[in-house]
Amino acid sequence: MHSKKQAPGKCYVGIDVGSASVRAALVDEFGTVMAHADQPIQIWEPHPDHYEQSSADIWAACCSVTKKVVSGVDASRIRGVGFDATCSLVVVDKQFQPLAVNCEGENCRNVIMWMDHRAVSQVERINATQHKVLSYVGGVMSVEMQPPKLLWLKENLKESCWEKAGYFFDLPDFLSWKATGVTARSLCTVVCKWTYTSDGGWDDSFWKMIGLEDLVKDKYEKIGNHVLSPGEPVGKGLTPEAAKDLGLPEGIAVAASLIDAHAGGLGVIGADVKGHNLPCENQPITSRVAMICGTSSCHMGVSETPIFVPGVWGPYFSAMVPGLWLNEGGQSATGKLIDHVVRGHVAFPELQSKAAASAHSIYTYLNSHLDLIKKSLPVGFLTVDLHVWPDFHGNRSPLTDLTLKGMVVGLTLSRGLDELALIYLATIQAIALGTRHILEAMEAAGHRINTLFLCGGLSKNPLFVQMHADITGKPVVLSKEVESVLVGAAILGACASGDFASIQVCSA
Repeated sequence: MHSKKQAPGKCYVGIDVGSASVRAALVDEFGTVMAHADQPIQIWEPHPDHYEQSSADIWAACCSVTKKVVSGVDASRIRGVGFDATCSLVVVDKQFQPLAVNCEGENCRNVIMWMDHRAVSQVERINATQHKVLSYVGGVMSVEMQPPKLLWLKENLKESCWEKAGYFFDLPDFLSWKATGVTARSLCTVVCKWTYTSDGGWDDSFWKMIGLEDLVKDKYEKIGNHVLSPGEPVGKGLTPEAAKDLGLPEGIAVAASLIDAHAGGLGVIGADVKGHNLPCENQPITSRVAMICGTSSCHMGVSETPIFVPGVWGPYFSAMVPGLWLNEGGQSATGKLIDHVVRGHVAFPELQSKAAASAHSIYTYLNSHLDLIKKSLPVGFLTVDLHVWPDFHGNRSPLTDLTLKGMVVGLTLSRGLDELALIYLATIQAIALGTRHILEAMEAAGHRINTLFLCGGLSKNPLFVQMHADITGKPVVLSKEVESVLVGAAILGACASGDFASIQVCSA
């Protein structure tokens, strides 16, 4: 973010809603994070594969962290705010009050999380239609997208939810509505998760074919008939109520939002790499893939013309970088998988106590332990007899098979810390091999990728980064500013403020 026309001292707020926490940052016009804060949010798992959240809990966390990062800052310096969030489904009634997405009737739990897999039969029926819109999601719709979730609500909670619903929001759009009172949707969310196309809009025949013709009848008011490009200003900016909640000035610009992975991609993919002797130097941005790795991982590659990659979402026009087509590969469980494997091991209590005694995180301790037991061999060779198949939560890309399960091959009777460290390493290697599989599918379809740009929580783990470099055979670039997703959200606010001519100028 830079602009010669600006007076010094202007800054922007980026708010990022992840799966388990909300974060906010105050970012200056040069893209430097001046302050940041985070707060956990609650997840309910009432049944297997059902994951729910509360929009009220999420908004309260947004307000709390934003007040922290702007505390003591001259309000006149703050020019804009941008939101990003997971692509979860928020349901409210006609008065915008939370509406239960569960059989228990708990209205506070009105969000079906992105990783919720309740709509398996619905997505199978949608994919069986072979409707033409599916060609823009890799040929097969994911259970993590919104149409199957909407169909599940209609078929399972018709009277208590579907018929009472006033609006269905993608979570990023819910946040911009909460801030402005305007129900406009972001082109990013509706194109990537709802089957909207940037040239044709909604396809009536698709919604009628899958049994959701009611959405067509109300002229798509419930899911959005006013669509803005990411970074465009929404309405008249912050409402008085939202401004008070967030601790920000009334009326400051609010940007049309992005999905969290797309904000991360925006935050890193345009980075200046001059002088580092990287293959992407002096090459177009299309030679890069931004990998946003947290609870799950997303692999974002852009192209000047549409590239159809079997099993990889897209091509989506202008969904991340205006004017370019986006393909999005992904792994449904990465950080969550590593955590699951490590915490479920019998030696975890021993790991926990030793890590605490050394004043290190459990993953820093595991990385050090692997260095101790590797001896003269490179650490990657420790798992020559131990292999993990990482699809514990199904395969998003490129196999697009949500029924796949995880597998570990090569277990012994060992129950100690050494074995825990090895299975941790094998899990990271399996995730990296999954990334290589995605990149190979993208390259086979026409992408020309030579460099990976990583951000997100897992990018802070040097073992995770090294295994991705070793296994993909591509150099990995880490941003100097580690909070790339928050920078991406702040870029939206900077664009909406009018201080920058376009997203490309902001992110260069």
